[in-house]
Amino acid sequence: MKLHELKAPEGSRKDRNRVGRGTSSGNGKTSGRGQKGQKSRSGGSIRPGFEGGQTPLFRRMPKRGFLNVNRKEYAIVNLDSLNKLADGAEVNAQTLLNANIIKAVKDGVKVLGNGELKVKNLIVSVVKVSASAKAAIEANGGSVTILSTEI
Repeated sequence: MKLHELKAPEGSRKDRNRVGRGTSSGNGKTSGRGQKGQKSRSGGSIRPGFEGGQTPLFRRMPKRGFLNVNRKEYAIVNLDSLNKLADGAEVNAQTLLNANIIKAVKDGVKVLGNGELKVKNLIVSVVKVSASAKAAIEANGGSVTILSTEI
């Protein structure tokens, strides 16, 4: 088979419907919009959720709870997962992503104190650190720098 012999499968390509091109086309005169009414007019569309003046479904349903738009979500890292890194490594969002310890940075990285840290001299630069995690990192000769989250 050669490139010039390629052909689209039968029925996969269809001509577009050209409306308003005479009565014999099947879509002449009113162009498939029917007679009169809002939907037959140009620019006459009904917004999503509109039910003809009846109270829409989203207003009839009871409301529960609220959404905190200011909520921060952090990528969580436990101490035992830092054992995958080498001694004296720099720990920041990018190195954690490269090491597949976190999947996404989100609003920053938070280190928690679960597990036992065996790696020495880590240089940790993250947005948040728990007190127990900070104590464990510094006990192993490492240092902790807390980054600003403001943009």
